[in-house]
Amino acid sequence: MSKPLVIAGALAALVCVIPYLVADRYVFHVAIMGCVTLILASSMNLMLRVGQLSLAQVAFMGIGAYASALFSMRLGWPTGLSLVAGGGVAMVFAAVLGPAFLKIRGVYFVLLTFAFAQAVNLIFQDWTSLLGGNNGLYGIPKLELFGIRLGKPGAFYGLALAVALGWLALMGALHRSRVGAVLSSIEENEDLTRSLGVNVLAWRIGCFALSGLMAGIAGGLYAYYIGFLSPQAFTFHTSVNVLVINVIGGVASPLGPLIGSILIVPLPELLRDVEEYQLLAYGGILILFLAFFPRGLIGFLAEARQDAAGRRLGRPIWRHSTKRTK
Repeated sequence: MSKPLVIAGALAALVCVIPYLVADRYVFHVAIMGCVTLILASSMNLMLRVGQLSLAQVAFMGIGAYASALFSMRLGWPTGLSLVAGGGVAMVFAAVLGPAFLKIRGVYFVLLTFAFAQAVNLIFQDWTSLLGGNNGLYGIPKLELFGIRLGKPGAFYGLALAVALGWLALMGALHRSRVGAVLSSIEENEDLTRSLGVNVLAWRIGCFALSGLMAGIAGGLYAYYIGFLSPQAFTFHTSVNVLVINVIGGVASPLGPLIGSILIVPLPELLRDVEEYQLLAYGGILILFLAFFPRGLIGFLAEARQDAAGRRLGRPIWRHSTKRTK
């Protein structure tokens, strides 16, 4: 692993332990929401790794959240089992929709996933008998694992952090494996990858299903932590939020969503007095990074390392040969 990634990972690890050092309930709340957002942003990052921007992740998050809550409230399932089952429901939706959605490319895929997310949100609003509609779904029980009730913020943060870091570890392992090489080749040159015998559509469907699973689990964690669900939690604003996180952190590395989440999740607290301008702030940040840091902070650190290495070698980094042309 390169030095910039090691430094970024060390700083991120330091940030992760700050809530336990401060031991403040409000800090734990921000940290828990950061973990949930990180999982959702990483699920979007997985789709970006295969060259497709999916705005459906917030819909899968909502499906996982409502499914997890209903499994425990209406069927009486243990909350731990309901959390996993809710993620599984979101994964099934993604796997079923994937063959139709992923045949479409470019901006049309983005618009299709946006329309799907809006349709799902409308279902959340209108299905009052089951989902509570705009009044919300109340009475969601606290999460229990192995008979331990995770009612205190510190305990719940430990679980959310473990799930988030476990997902990042899995993505890091995939990034360094043959699977990561295939995903990168699909993004860089789909036609060449297909010519090598790779079923590109099947790989994309697999990524879509896996990203749906993690988005659903993020939704389940959100439901059991907040104890209340409303369609307002799964709007286009959330999609913009996780997109900005990926752009700021960087798409090319699994650490990108982590760095982006650390920087963006506390932002609403800083903008609480001007809440109506939050979307404008996100848009401005997105434009700024697209203009000056197109590869995100992780990419910027990697480029800086390459520049420094080129200067140490005593030659311009843009030259690939020392031969003179006559």
